[in-house]
Amino acid sequence: MGGTRFVGRTLVKKLIKKGYDLTVFTRGKNPVPKNVLHIEGDRDSDELNKLKGMKFDVIIDSSGRTLNQTKNVIDITGPPLHRFLYVSSAGIYKDCFSLPLDEGSKIDESSRHIGKAHTEEWLKQSGIPFTIFRPTYIYGPGNYNPIEEWFFDRIVHNRPIPIPLDGSTITQLGHVEDLADAMLISLEKNVAKDSIYNCSGKKGITFKGLIYAASIACGKDPNEIKLVSYDPKGLDRKGRKVFPLRINHFLTDISLIERELNWNPKYSLEKGLLDSFKNDYLKNSKTKPEFKIDIDIIGY
Repeated sequence: MGGTRFVGRTLVKKLIKKGYDLTVFTRGKNPVPKNVLHIEGDRDSDELNKLKGMKFDVIIDSSGRTLNQTKNVIDITGPPLHRFLYVSSAGIYKDCFSLPLDEGSKIDESSRHIGKAHTEEWLKQSGIPFTIFRPTYIYGPGNYNPIEEWFFDRIVHNRPIPIPLDGSTITQLGHVEDLADAMLISLEKNVAKDSIYNCSGKKGITFKGLIYAASIACGKDPNEIKLVSYDPKGLDRKGRKVFPLRINHFLTDISLIERELNWNPKYSLEKGLLDSFKNDYLKNSKTKPEFKIDIDIIGY
């Protein structure tokens, strides 16, 4: 489900190299590899019925956000014989004083990702063999969420960078290639059956450290980057979104997936940001971005 954008596209390439026989269900808005069966349709419509009569060894859902979206697929195809892989989110965790967050940490019922948590619970009760992945911020070439792009835009155009408070908030990013590798490995590991894994980069980094790492990826001297502190409290919803990451510490423990799947992230943040800059940002440069919200927040 999905397969032509970001996580899905990256994983499909790896599955093809491994020789898997693939079917992808997408809306047809992006190119599909020639050597896969493409079923075009919107998963939130009756077009999902195009899957009727089809049975699969593995179903991978990298685009589902609600329980009904995933449940509807299973209602039509039946459970996969081998495994159901589901891309959830570490965004379902509740803020906690104790970090890093592990797979048993409390869930935030008010999270905008709560549909993914509901899907997880249903999978656990359904008897369907599953493996669930909870990434933090996913980045890398093809990212349609403006994460690294947000930083690159300001650095490349010599803009001052708005930064919440003193920039010491810790966050965590994981490269899309590393997530796809972990998903691929899980298919071949019995221990991954009915397991949930945090999946991200090995280390956390402060907002300020992230900006400095992005500046190096852009070929800039971090000491020449102008940071302008602002207080996110009291801003309206639009103003709070001036910064592309959640304004609280966000750090997960990835030791379980490292231990059980013998998986380790290949991309350090420095290597990953350089990969994004060279293999995505520079190749897909647009007209000068709009910085109106920045100006509204910091005054210039």
